[in-house]
Amino acid sequence: MNATARIGVLGGSGVYGLDGMDSVGELAIDTPYGPTSDAVQLGELTGVPIAFLARHGAGHRFLPSEVPYRANLHALRSLGVRRVLSVSAAGSLREDLPPGTFVLPDQFIDRTTRRESTFFGDGIVAHVPMSEPVDAAMIDVLQRAAHSLGLQARSGGTYVCIEGPQFSTRAESELYRSWGCDVIGMTNATEAKLCREAGMSYCSVAMITDFDCWHSQHGQVTIERIIATARANAANARRLVSAAIPHLDRLGPSPWNDVLKGAVMTAPDQVPPQARARTAVLFGDQLADSQP
Repeated sequence: MNATARIGVLGGSGVYGLDGMDSVGELAIDTPYGPTSDAVQLGELTGVPIAFLARHGAGHRFLPSEVPYRANLHALRSLGVRRVLSVSAAGSLREDLPPGTFVLPDQFIDRTTRRESTFFGDGIVAHVPMSEPVDAAMIDVLQRAAHSLGLQARSGGTYVCIEGPQFSTRAESELYRSWGCDVIGMTNATEAKLCREAGMSYCSVAMITDFDCWHSQHGQVTIERIIATARANAANARRLVSAAIPHLDRLGPSPWNDVLKGAVMTAPDQVPPQARARTAVLFGDQLADSQP
């Protein structure tokens, strides 16, 4: 099996594969951060090597806080992935973003508190920029692909990432609306941070399934309603991702490929061997030159 890929896809609710992907096989990867959510599906789409990973595992086994984000992104990086496209269900915080809409957020507010969102620590300290967490070129590709398919996709917007697994209270939902947030979910901010540290570009497709609980005419958010809308969205999401992948590949290497160069605060001779081994995939040969 050719265990390499250039584009990584993280599938969420209802998206457990890609249209038109020629399967090469599955690969179980055990990383320094443990095993991935599920076996990585390797294949090709119009000649582009793809790695697909079900974020919550087969059968949706992991809570948002239980997803092994570090293992998932470390595994994709180890396969050579340079751009990651995430697909996930989300709630709308705006009247003009009804269920069925796709949103391509370009900003995140991270409200999580119980999950690991960095590859660093335990002997090695690094800081990377996050002012622009999403690759604008990838958003442009997704927007054009959506237009070509006749799908409604909104470019830009702020995604507030909550811990879950409970949905918001009405007071929380109204608070996030007052902050100017557009969509709400439980996964994407964590992925964006880890992709940045790993030098991979990130973009997400937020599939709107509900109006959260702020909408007076929408009623309570229920999993039954979310699943029904997610299933309706899933086919279009798969079409969108499949249409976009060849164009994403033409963007070439991530502009964040060398983000860790100069990002490490720890003197190289002070980095413990186990920390060096754990993060080696992220650095390539950069670590020796990373001392400030």
